[in-house]
Amino acid sequence: MTAERSAPPGRFSGLSIKLIATIIAVILLVEVVVYLPSLATFRANWLDDRLRVGVVAARVLDAVPDVMALPRELTDRLLTSAGANAIVYRRQGQSQLIELASPVRPDVVVTADMRQADLMTLIVGAIDVLFASPDRTLRIVGQGDLDDSLVELLMSERPLRQDMLAYSRQIGIVSLAIAVVTAVALYLLASFLFIYPVRRLTQNMLAFRQAPENASLIITPSARRDEIGIVERELAAMESDLFSMLRQRRHLADLGLAVAKINHDLRNTLTSAQLLSDQVATLDDPKVQRLAPRLVTTLDKAIGFAQSVLDYGRETAAPPVLAPVAMLALVDDAAFEARLVGHPAIGFANAVPESLVLNVDASQLGRVLLNLLKNAREALEAAGTAIASPQVSVTVSEDEETVTLSVSDNGPGLPPRARENLFVAFEGSARAGGTGLGLAIAREITEAHGGKLLLADQPTGTRFDLILPTTLRVDV
Repeated sequence: MTAERSAPPGRFSGLSIKLIATIIAVILLVEVVVYLPSLATFRANWLDDRLRVGVVAARVLDAVPDVMALPRELTDRLLTSAGANAIVYRRQGQSQLIELASPVRPDVVVTADMRQADLMTLIVGAIDVLFASPDRTLRIVGQGDLDDSLVELLMSERPLRQDMLAYSRQIGIVSLAIAVVTAVALYLLASFLFIYPVRRLTQNMLAFRQAPENASLIITPSARRDEIGIVERELAAMESDLFSMLRQRRHLADLGLAVAKINHDLRNTLTSAQLLSDQVATLDDPKVQRLAPRLVTTLDKAIGFAQSVLDYGRETAAPPVLAPVAMLALVDDAAFEARLVGHPAIGFANAVPESLVLNVDASQLGRVLLNLLKNAREALEAAGTAIASPQVSVTVSEDEETVTLSVSDNGPGLPPRARENLFVAFEGSARAGGTGLGLAIAREITEAHGGKLLLADQPTGTRFDLILPTTLRVDV
């Protein structure tokens, strides 16, 4: 199944839109945090201005022995300048009051004590003004010009609320303007430094994926020495390696097709020669009788080599289909196919516990075990009587991270050349005429299961460790 191709981001889903929206949101959030103390300060200044007018009025009251003798025009002017309905001046336990000719009798009165000027109190008071009813009466309390004097103003809260709303609108407009200007400036900077380079990388990857054999699509790295520059250089190197690998794979595919055709014809020719050698072997000539077996053996090896090459060429890279498999039965089946069960000269021991169940591809992993067991049998058969009691065994060891199946024999071990190229196709064979394809395929299958196939280092015999992760274990 081919992977779904990625599409370029849309007009309103790209990184640039997300970046500018994030910048605006962050700036507005910061402005909100700054706005509350600013609004509280505005309210405090507004109240202080009204209170200062009240202090002036208090001085007039303090200078006049009889407040009732003050002209109504003067008192109304004092009240109007302060925007108040009434002003109370308290000193030495005495109170003096001036109020409008038609005094207001408020229903709801809220007090703003300017002697408490801590920030939290001011913020709470400002929020209360914005969200409370605008018909309340405000009582402003503050210190007079003398230490023992106190001034109180009674006035409608509506003017304060209107001025605070107007101030909030101004702050909002200014904040939005600052956010937009800052976001655009940061966007232009980020576009030059990040967004355009990332977009260039994205477009290149999409284009190269569609035509990986087009060398002109390999990205040209810039001279940047930061992380994006590193990504550009690594992407260019990866695309160059992929281009070379795909070209080599195409050449190998073409070569493999040609070799397969040649191999097929060669195998047919060798089969005909084998039939002819069988007929020659029936002649009574002593020289023919002496050379015929060697000829038959040579032709059998050549046919086997040709067949193994064809099988390897037809090998597919299908991923393993995982399912719970009892490993004891799987090892027994592999040993039977490897002709170890009932072997007249070689003993076989399967020490895999019955409780071991792994989530693996039975067909693929059985092929790995078959190859290892078959190699062990052939090594012991080749050693002949040099091994007193030839034996092949399969054991299991576990730790917190891995489950290891070990296939071992007490044969002569592997020669140095086979150890050096153990898992290399056509080079890792330990016996004459072998292709080395079995271990190469076994290693690929093991790695597809997330494991490793290793040759254990031991003084005598041969042991292969099939190491699988414990995540494949199934509890029964």
